[in-house]
Amino acid sequence: MGARSPYRCAVDQLEGRTAVVTGAASGMGRAFARRFATAGMNVVLSDVEEPVLDEAVDEVAAIAADRNAEAMGVITDVADEQAVAELAAQSIDRFGRVNVVCNNAGVAGTGLVDGPGSISTKDWKWVLDVNLWGVIHGHQAFLPHLLDHGDGHIVNTASMAGHFPGHSAYTASKWAVVGISEGLFTQLKTIGSTVGISCLCPGWVNTNIAESARNRPEWAAPDALAEPSAAVEARFAVIRDQLASGRSPDDVADLVHDAVVNDSFWIFTDLSMVANLRPRFDAVLENRNPDWNHNFVDGDD
Repeated sequence: MGARSPYRCAVDQLEGRTAVVTGAASGMGRAFARRFATAGMNVVLSDVEEPVLDEAVDEVAAIAADRNAEAMGVITDVADEQAVAELAAQSIDRFGRVNVVCNNAGVAGTGLVDGPGSISTKDWKWVLDVNLWGVIHGHQAFLPHLLDHGDGHIVNTASMAGHFPGHSAYTASKWAVVGISEGLFTQLKTIGSTVGISCLCPGWVNTNIAESARNRPEWAAPDALAEPSAAVEARFAVIRDQLASGRSPDDVADLVHDAVVNDSFWIFTDLSMVANLRPRFDAVLENRNPDWNHNFVDGDD
């Protein structure tokens, strides 16, 4: 458990403060919004899916109202820098101050390919625009505000894919999120800031991220004649099964809540996956080639 910043006292210190959550219409983001509302926070929910976001706002607003707090929704494409800046402006205008920022919006992309070189440039760009640039835009829009008042915390959603090797746009984006989050942590501590940051690295969680192509922009659509192979379809089926049997978003939301309160950097949902990083780090320290036959994701030795 990380050391607490000077302004942190207890769990109920979140009461009356404001959280902004991107990717909040469903999955983990929606669970984060519920959890913060339960703690008595005002919550700004952001997403690109308007009808589903409206439903999430209604749900969270009902929770918040019981605790004398409020919720609002803002349609936001986190890949758009100006849209995220507008999200920050609307949040601050409505509530005066933002305290917790969860850069959570993310997409899976194709992720599963027939071989090296088969990922399209469009897929690389779409996934990096959302998963990496969405986080960067969140930092750019909210960090100056948090630094100015000092009572704040950022939660960046990475993934265990940000620690394990993989040739995909998703993996590249999550490794980058892990790296910039750890770098920002060091910078904040170096300047003595009371603003905290956490890096969420979930393993399998029961969300619909495997269906994120529903939000793919037209310019990033795959070629009309491109059809996944039987092997790729089989892998998709396995991943959907793994997700369905994963931890609940509400469980992850509890971990995020606790990390914010306790100013903890790492948030892991599957410690067996963390333990399974050891062979890779051993290979790095011993200057050995990567173990290409090691199944990192499933935790098999």
